[in-house]
Amino acid sequence: MTDTAAPSRRQILEALTGLLLALFVSTLASTVVATALPRMLSDLHGSATDYTWVVTATLLAATAATPIWGKLADLYSKKTLLQLAAVVFIAGSIAAGFAQNSGQLIAARALQGIGVGGLQPLVQIAIGAMIPPRERGKYAGYQSSVTAISTIGGPLLGGLIVDTGWLGWRWCFFIGIPFALIAMVLLQLTLKLPVLRRDNVKIDYWGSTLITGGVSLLLTWVSFVGDAFAWASWQTLVMVGGTLILLVAAAWVETRAAEPVVPPRILRQRTTALAILGSLAAGTAMYGAAVFLTQYFQVSRGRTPTEAGLLTIPMMVGILLSSIITGRLISKHGTIKPYLVIGSTSLTAGFVILGFVDAHTSLILIGVAMTLIGAGVGMTLQNFVLVVQNAVPLSDIGAASATVSFFRSLGGTIGVAVLGAVLARQVATHTTASVPAATAYGDATGLVFAISAGVALLGVLAAVLLEPVRLRTALDLPTPTVEKRS
Repeated sequence: MTDTAAPSRRQILEALTGLLLALFVSTLASTVVATALPRMLSDLHGSATDYTWVVTATLLAATAATPIWGKLADLYSKKTLLQLAAVVFIAGSIAAGFAQNSGQLIAARALQGIGVGGLQPLVQIAIGAMIPPRERGKYAGYQSSVTAISTIGGPLLGGLIVDTGWLGWRWCFFIGIPFALIAMVLLQLTLKLPVLRRDNVKIDYWGSTLITGGVSLLLTWVSFVGDAFAWASWQTLVMVGGTLILLVAAAWVETRAAEPVVPPRILRQRTTALAILGSLAAGTAMYGAAVFLTQYFQVSRGRTPTEAGLLTIPMMVGILLSSIITGRLISKHGTIKPYLVIGSTSLTAGFVILGFVDAHTSLILIGVAMTLIGAGVGMTLQNFVLVVQNAVPLSDIGAASATVSFFRSLGGTIGVAVLGAVLARQVATHTTASVPAATAYGDATGLVFAISAGVALLGVLAAVLLEPVRLRTALDLPTPTVEKRS
């Protein structure tokens, strides 16, 4: 690989083996627990709030860590950072697998999330540094296929693990460790990227701390309001007020930091701002659909964890087909906006249908809705990142990619927390002697997806407002001052 030209197709495919395996294991960690949660929390005597936080802890930690990993990727070896993120992920996976109570499990999931927050954006960043935007569509099918298999196949794998007596739910965490180790070896052997060294670099720890604190406080309020304390209470005043103060302070710090973790110059670009809005919608869809659909199939429809995973196959098929077809068309024509508009519309339509779900809805109708959602995710999830990567120079690709990933994870984090809180309260309110919990859960799930449809509309708005662009065919490599091979 030279410093001024893109690598050959063979070099790209070799490097993609390790990168896509890292992406697979990081996404799998967020979804494999979905079908195992009921059994997991039962064994650990966890509460309904713990149920949501086992998922949210990983997403929140990943969200907070993503911008830091992205900034480091613009300064240091991307290969080394990927391997370091894999080590953190493995440590968190081991801790989660040996957790003895729900508190330990949530803490371990947070550590796992820090590793996930590095692996996912760093894979995107490395791919962006290897492949010009116009050519990236040819490989988008591989990337989206891996995301589809790990996102939707995760619940299926989790169900199989839980239903296999000699394994048990702890293997939902252990299963990713060998994949992460293999990914580290493959990355060492195949990934070769130039490293740009810069002097007097400063990491924006204050900004990342304030952002994490603000988001954490908001999610804590969402999880407990209306249950542990009233909406109009001093706790609400402290938490909401504290959230606003922390986020305003974070915005102030980011405008003054030498190396801001979320660069304002990137956020001020129309293209990036709209891509972020679309990513928020896609993030909510990807994580919300995987978590709440598998719960619905088990709790409301009485399916086993394995059956619940199998019932989500239509969504996986939608992601696979749409991502492969869309990727090839994008590379052929060099345009991306039409596919984002169609994809976000499909996503919204799927959630609208699911908004009418109850405990007796036809599984065929649910399958159609899941296929539409899968098609929408396949056409939007990676392509909103591609839009941003196309708009910035290679020197900013780490921060730009991580910023989009940050807000996508933030959308998923807030979405799962808020929708989980709504679901729990609706079930508690409507479960009576004449209305069993399974029926109440089915009805509440419809409300959750109706809310998701409203969020998905933001993605349609973002896609429509995007200016038509043609993807560039060059990497736009900078001239390094001091270069070192990783």
